[in-house]
Amino acid sequence: MRTYREVFRTPEFTPLFAASALSVAASTVSGLALGTLVHSATGSPLLSALAMFGPSLAQVVGAATLLSAADRLRPRVAMAGLALAFAVAAAVQAVPGLPVWTVFAVLAVEGLISSVGGGIRFGLLNEILTKDGYLLGRSVLNMAVGTLQICGYALGGVLVSLISPRGALLVGALLYVATAAVTRLGLTDRPPRATGRPSIAATWRVNTRLWTSVPRRYVYLALWVPNGLVAGCESLYISYAPEHAGLFFACAALGMLAGDTLVGRFLPQRWRERLSSPLRLLLAAPYLLFFLKPGLSVALAAVTLASVGFAASLLLQERLMQLTPDELSGQALGLHASGMLTLQGIGALLAGTIAELTTPAVAMTAMATASVAVTLALAPGLRARPQVVAAA
Repeated sequence: MRTYREVFRTPEFTPLFAASALSVAASTVSGLALGTLVHSATGSPLLSALAMFGPSLAQVVGAATLLSAADRLRPRVAMAGLALAFAVAAAVQAVPGLPVWTVFAVLAVEGLISSVGGGIRFGLLNEILTKDGYLLGRSVLNMAVGTLQICGYALGGVLVSLISPRGALLVGALLYVATAAVTRLGLTDRPPRATGRPSIAATWRVNTRLWTSVPRRYVYLALWVPNGLVAGCESLYISYAPEHAGLFFACAALGMLAGDTLVGRFLPQRWRERLSSPLRLLLAAPYLLFFLKPGLSVALAAVTLASVGFAASLLLQERLMQLTPDELSGQALGLHASGMLTLQGIGALLAGTIAELTTPAVAMTAMATASVAVTLALAPGLRARPQVVAAA
């Protein structure tokens, strides 16, 4: 597949795209509202960062215990059920007077059950599209993420100002309900990709098989760590510039949209392997400017430019699929999604802790420096050409 038209002509891609877009809109509106609510209640950069990215920390538990379900559940039923669970969680968090510890308990449950969501969704994408169409299809979904994050953070900022953070959370809950409806009505009830019941033993067995391959291990680390450290920078937008946080998030989403469009649609095959590491360096390097405490326009430009580097994830996911048998694609992509979100949660925790001890600007600089160092360290292990792996 070479064009967006071919992708959207593929049966079931459009409803999958619509459900993913609605889910992103729901999560951005809810996340900004919850981060603002917690920051207003506590004044803590650490807690406000964890309110937005903290559920990712629970992903590691789900990845170790629940991830086998990504290939062993009926995709439509599982995706609709997860969307409804998130709707309930957002509505609960909007209850007035809810203690902060209860908010984080709900977030932990969200993170745990969402650990299988990425594997189910992207495994289904791998079924709907041909193998050579995965990169383009994934870039389209990422573009939806970028566009809906721009709209979602803008809408979230307006809703927080006009009707309060709790009102914005209820809007997020309604968007999750719409996600469940589109999933139920638009997708075919497909059978599971793998046989057997989901279990901790099955999760560990396949995770071990995925992780013990050295080429796959380098790809996973490159997908997780630089991205997670830069997410720590993003988690500090609210504490760095409370009155402009929505604008920062929107600019980050704009940069991600631009990068995914350029890489997914226009980057020739011969350039893909060459640009993976430079894009990961671009992801972090502009944040080094925050040590100088730049003005608003320069800071927003740096955030936009840095977020173009998120497109490196597309190239690494394509490489991961070349290294993975088809029947393990759901769990392989689920492990990627869970690991990435876990590292984003850890990045938010580290960045918030550093910001508590110093300033948000210093914390952003430290996280960006660490991301650059990890990218340079992983580069030699990613230079070997990937080989298609057959099923064992």
